[in-house]
Formats: sequence, C-alpha cells, structure tokens
Amino acid sequence: MTDAAETPPRFITVGADSRRIAVRTTPAATRRSTPEHPGVMWCGGFQSDMRGTKAEELAAWGTRTGRQVVRFDYSGHGESDGDFIDGTISRWAEEALAVFDSETSGPQIVVGSSMGGWIALLLARALAARGDKGRLAALVLIAPAPDFTEELVWNKMTKKVRAEVMEKGVWYRESEYGPPQPFTRALIEDGRTNLVLGAPFAVGCRVRILQGVADDTVPWQHAVRLTTCLAEDDVVLTLVKDGDHRLSRPEDIERIIAAVEEVG
Repeated sequence: MTDAAETPPRFITVGADSRRIAVRTTPAATRRSTPEHPGVMWCGGFQSDMRGTKAEELAAWGTRTGRQVVRFDYSGHGESDGDFIDGTISRWAEEALAVFDSETSGPQIVVGSSMGGWIALLLARALAARGDKGRLAALVLIAPAPDFTEELVWNKMTKKVRAEVMEKGVWYRESEYGPPQPFTRALIEDGRTNLVLGAPFAVGCRVRILQGVADDTVPWQHAVRLTTCLAEDDVVLTLVKDGDHRLSRPEDIERIIAAVEEVG
C-alpha cells in the first residue's frame, strides 16, 4: 500500500478568490463514519502543515485502524496555494469548514493543534449556527491557542512594535520553529472578530485538551482559561509536566492517539 504521505494531495477550491486548498485523506474501512467509529479531521497550527509529525502519526494510525483521517493545509501553508502573509483567522476558518463539508460525512472528531485549536472551536461555532452541531463527535485540542492574536501576541507587544504593526502593516517575530513569523495588521484586526474566550460557550460535544506545562508559546494557564469557558461540556484537561509546545515526542503522540480513541 502506498504511503499516504507520498501520495499527491487533492485540491478543493475555497472562497470568492478561489483559493486552492491541499487535502489528504486516509480511506476508511467502511464507507461512512458512525457514532461508534467517527472520522477524524486534523487542523494544524500557525505556519504548520499536514506533513508535520503529529499529523503524519495521526494519519498512520488511521491507516492501521481503518479510520478515515482528513488533513489539509490552510492557504499560505504547506502544499496549498497562496501567501502566508495574506492569511487571517477568518480565511483559515472558512477553509476548515469547506474541508469539513466536502471531505467528511457522518460524525467527526476534530483534532486541533495550537492555532488549530482555535480553528476547531470556530468550526464548532459555525456548525452550531447552522443547526449541524450533531456532526461533531468530539474535539481533541493540543496546546490550543484560541484568541492568540490578541492574548498572546498583541497584548504582549511593546508600544513600539504595535506602532510598527499599525503603520507598516506587518511585524516579524523571531521563531524557534522556523523563519520569522509575520504578524499583520489584518491578522490582528480580523482575530478580534473571532475571539471566543470572552464568555462561557458550549460546543456540544466532548472535549479533550492536552497541554504542556513547559510550553513557552502557549502557557498552560491559557488552556485552563479555555476549560472554564466550556462550562457546559464534558471537558478533560491533561497537563504534561515536561511537555513543550510541540507535544510531538513518542510519548506525546501516544497521549494524543489515546485521547482520540477514548472519545471515538
């Protein structure tokens, strides 16, 4: 059997500007996901792609178990078209919903990593708004970063950096995970239209959160705040004492897979 990672992606077109979004799917053993065996959809992080360790390991699990796992790259990421600097939370959330609608059927477990946790929550909100909440079997969130543009970026910027964002339209932050990360005025301002942590809200399904205590990108207190907002849902927060932001060590992958198996 050909490794799914080596198979060229398929593309779907999203949005008024016809963004080409790359998608990979591990085939399910049965034709349709069921409540007993829901499908899985992966939402990656900021400047991450579906060829990363966690996404690849999740796809490999899907191949071993006969479970459908859908992965995709946001525009400006990985194998999708577009420039990263043009991205906003609204655009990436629109792409996640389009992939969910076109590539999945039946109940789904949405796994969101870092920014993907925010995207997963916005996906849950969009499904609830159209009366389609039943499609969500569960959320598994890994170092989730809802509202990060405001809480973890803008609020920590100096006045000088904020002025640079507003006047030049972009500021580049050094990153240990790759090239400098551009934070644009459009990303910051659009993020404010998608904030979710201001008041309690319900996603209507089980939520499992894995968070590293040693995470210096998204502090563990951020995950605790999210759990307090999900007061009506079945939420379990697992703190990994020596875990960093990536949570991609073999033992971390085991925890992620175990969380997915526990909810579906």
